[in-house]
Amino acid sequence: MPDKQPITELLRRTINESGIPFLTLEQQTGVLRQSLMKFARGERTIHLDSADALAKFFGLELRPATRKPASKTAPKRKGN
Repeated sequence: MPDKQPITELLRRTINESGIPFLTLEQQTGVLRQSLMKFARGERTIHLDSADALAKFFGLELRPATRKPASKTAPKRKGN
């Protein structure tokens, strides 16, 4: 089972591991370089529209988690 992590941590790790200069990220995503640098260092968070732009740039997707079947609930009463 894949390790689940917050979206912000995935974005932060992806930015840091990419090696792409912050200036290039700013030019390609429209997210300000200063915001990117502070976010990458864990000093601040980013807005959802910025997260969307970064996710699109890096090819990341947010998908619903697959759910396990619900466990048995209380038995149904006769006549209902």
